[in-house]
Amino acid sequence: MYFCVFFKIPMDNYKMIAKTLFGFEEILAKELRNLGAVNVKEGVRCVFFEGDKGFMYKANLCLRTAIKIIKPVTSFKVYNEQDLYRKMYAIDWGEFLTTDTTFAIDTTIKSDMFTHSLYVSQKVKDAIVDKFRDTEGERPNVDVKFPDVRFNIHIQNDTCNVALDSSGRSLHQRGYRTATNIAPINEVLAAGCLLLSGWDGQCDFIDPMCGSGTFLTEAAMIACNIPANINRKEFAFEKWSDFDEDLFDKIVDSSLNKTRDFHFKIKGFDKAPSAVRKAQDNVENANLDDYITVERKNFFDTEKEVDGHLHMVFNPPYGERLNIEMEEFYASIGDTLKQKYPGTDAWFITSNLEALKHVGLRPSRKIKVFNSHLESRLVKYVMYEGSKKAKFNKDRE
Repeated sequence: MYFCVFFKIPMDNYKMIAKTLFGFEEILAKELRNLGAVNVKEGVRCVFFEGDKGFMYKANLCLRTAIKIIKPVTSFKVYNEQDLYRKMYAIDWGEFLTTDTTFAIDTTIKSDMFTHSLYVSQKVKDAIVDKFRDTEGERPNVDVKFPDVRFNIHIQNDTCNVALDSSGRSLHQRGYRTATNIAPINEVLAAGCLLLSGWDGQCDFIDPMCGSGTFLTEAAMIACNIPANINRKEFAFEKWSDFDEDLFDKIVDSSLNKTRDFHFKIKGFDKAPSAVRKAQDNVENANLDDYITVERKNFFDTEKEVDGHLHMVFNPPYGERLNIEMEEFYASIGDTLKQKYPGTDAWFITSNLEALKHVGLRPSRKIKVFNSHLESRLVKYVMYEGSKKAKFNKDRE
């Protein structure tokens, strides 16, 4: 949540907010620090930070676990709808819009005073267009789908925050995924799960139920340090009046110069021919087919194909949209891991906590995450080479 007054920061830096999913605040904060953000502080489903215009561009381009990058405009107390209108009217909207600019308003509220976000958006829109009519004689138009400028209004109790949305469409929409299956995993969720699992590209990787290939693609981009949104066609800030195209091009070039080689294999399996085709198409769209192979296989009929350590992350069916005997299915996951995948760190995400009990293995980690509205767990199973006891004795030597 954000509800503080935003003061001007010395030099060219200003405060920004990166929105994220529940449970990803810590890894997003780490991403921001690694990129060079300053004064990074974790919030709830968000991280506060400071940077300049170039860093705002870089954050949108490179962050894997951010959904939006928000640039605060102002903050004030608000006591009723007339007060809201009056204070919105007082803002110098000409700093962000012209009469030829289209705009949209996204509102979130947690307040006893205001209970309908659409109503608040309407009042803000009225204040903006009335201000332009009174000062310019004309008004800008609203375009909900493809606005030039998108404003973010957040009311928490009696505090109203006004901000600019620098991202536009959610940053999980990377631009490479054109084909999906019945229950695709969100790209930001996939990247977050991979980072939480410790994936760093230093061994072979497999997704044995790869669906449309999101885990595979995100894993390859992490391994090669490819900017998360390099395939995205547009960010909202590109329509701002102060957009610096030369600076953005330099940010893109600099980020691409930091990619690294990957010397292992990334493989995906799925038993559905349609899923295999979709995954292959998406991998090709992301220009990652040199690193990723996708094959039609049933995980339960496979075994470990590589020597050395293997990192596995996947998204099995939850029973929400697919008609499967969950207890038997999850028991087969445990049997396959135990019998055929020694030397493997196996992670998967599920919201079916009851079926999870039938895996028959004790997870070494359980992390609470959300897949859309579904409370889920990201679980880890360590499959040792030989017996666990032998591994323990070896480590003591």
